[in-house]
Amino acid sequence: MTAQYVIGIDLGTTNSVLAYAPINAENPQVQLLAIPQLTAPGSIEKRNTLPSFLYLAPEHEATGGALDLPWQNGQTQVAGELARKQAADAPQRTVTAAKSWLCHSKVDRHQPILPWNAPAEVAKVSPVAASKRYLEHLRSAWEEAFPDAPLASQQVVLTVPASFDAAARELTREAALAAGLPQSLVLLEEPQAAVYAWLTSMGERWRRALKVGDTLLVCDVGGGTTDLTLVGVAEERGELMLRRIAVGDHLLVGGDNMDLALAHFVAGKFADKGTKLDPWQSVSLWHACRTAKETLLPEEGPKKHPVSVLGRGSKLIGGTVTVEVERASAADLLLEGFFPKTALGDKPARRRQSGFQEIGLPFESDTAVTRHLAAFLSAHGADGTAVQPTHVLFNGGVFKAAPFRNRLMEVLADWAPSKPAKILEGEQDLDHAVARGAAYYGWAKLHGGVRIRGGTARSYYVGIETAGLAIPGAPRPLRALCVVPFGMEEGTSVDVPSGEIGLVVGEPATFRFFSSPTRKTDKPGDLLSSWDDEELAETDSLEAALPKEDDTQDDYVPVRFQSNLTELGVFELWCAGTRNTNSEAPQRWKLEFSVRKDADA
Repeated sequence: MTAQYVIGIDLGTTNSVLAYAPINAENPQVQLLAIPQLTAPGSIEKRNTLPSFLYLAPEHEATGGALDLPWQNGQTQVAGELARKQAADAPQRTVTAAKSWLCHSKVDRHQPILPWNAPAEVAKVSPVAASKRYLEHLRSAWEEAFPDAPLASQQVVLTVPASFDAAARELTREAALAAGLPQSLVLLEEPQAAVYAWLTSMGERWRRALKVGDTLLVCDVGGGTTDLTLVGVAEERGELMLRRIAVGDHLLVGGDNMDLALAHFVAGKFADKGTKLDPWQSVSLWHACRTAKETLLPEEGPKKHPVSVLGRGSKLIGGTVTVEVERASAADLLLEGFFPKTALGDKPARRRQSGFQEIGLPFESDTAVTRHLAAFLSAHGADGTAVQPTHVLFNGGVFKAAPFRNRLMEVLADWAPSKPAKILEGEQDLDHAVARGAAYYGWAKLHGGVRIRGGTARSYYVGIETAGLAIPGAPRPLRALCVVPFGMEEGTSVDVPSGEIGLVVGEPATFRFFSSPTRKTDKPGDLLSSWDDEELAETDSLEAALPKEDDTQDDYVPVRFQSNLTELGVFELWCAGTRNTNSEAPQRWKLEFSVRKDADA
């Protein structure tokens, strides 16, 4: 079936959105899909966002059709608004932040581990399965609205954080394909999608808003993460063009941290009233404070908002207890905790950690977004000077609150008083911008239009174990060989210069990969003998047993590498044998995982 629509999907940490545009329209007429979802048992409403929460209901709650959807009966896994509400009332049965777990390499993301630390009677799900469930809901909602245009036959662009490493992108793609999205699915960085949404709202006026030499900072603070991206304005054949020049690390600090900070503050108010909260009540309070934050911080918000916690037994709370949270107190707490005024030379604080640590999400110990921004701008500057952005594009639900936008601009002005950055003018729909931008990108890819270029946002390396005398109990030293340079364009290949390297065949082996967003000058074939954690980060390793030819006596064969980045953004590392065997040509082996979308297509 021929595709009729381009569909942009923002699979968010807190909310997911689907936008679409007819392929054959002369202009990208991007619209939002109203998504049917349960807002209460037996009550279905359409909303423009699908909260990225999954409620794992006990079977008895599904009786009588209380949890049925138009396309599914008898379900016990509920996504959307009802699940969001249950995060406060039944947190032990509600999956949150599945997207953040996708990039957490310290756990097996295919194992049923969510809700994290839930009691044994709760049937848990994996981060991949939860992500698949959200996408299945979006697919079903689309096909109910457009029964003659199945999602698998459309052009689909799915967004991911710019800071997602190759493994997290591949897990996202895996969940999407399992949910029924098309094989031709394209992954796009969320900050780039936000820029595309701005381009959509501006039309040709964007060329008057930006000029050659300008640097755009995309500051995206969402529910669970902070993403920082720099986009430069250059000229090509007399036309302005945009090039993504840097992305930051995946920072697990955002609106969820704010909710927790507010919950800690409110818990003190409960303590003043003689109310002691048990662990699950504290989690419930955390989610209840999300609603308080979203209610209080908008300019039209009330001066006070009640926060309630349900009772958990006679020894704790005999019934519901409520406290009032003042808007001024909440705003001051969050502003100073997350957007304090800092110096450009400041770096995020690293706390001394305990020798024993729970294996949970690696949340940032320093919640100051402004300090992370200072470190990002300093890391990507030249000649020891930090980057000075000329313009700022805000994205993410946190920046719906004007105090946070104003404070960040104040801080940037303090860092560059002679030439303060400006907020990009134009309509900014912070809740839906990423999905809208993804749909516009898909349309522009087919029809021609402004594109953000830049190639891969990271350099990639393979770990090469060195030869030498063995030391009892000590691993052999490892070197990192650059196989993909920063900015490598999709649809290109490169031979990696090196000496012969032994490839283990005929038995299971672990292949280690590394990446760096800051080592922009390394070339294929460059071999690093040492590095620190801020330069190079290890991504997920691959485990494979590569086939061995019958006439090969050794357990390894000498090879050289060729890197190929396909048009769909899949990184293929080819290992080519350097010596002929009984076969007509040297054998070749392929290792691959997706790095899409480090770059625009």
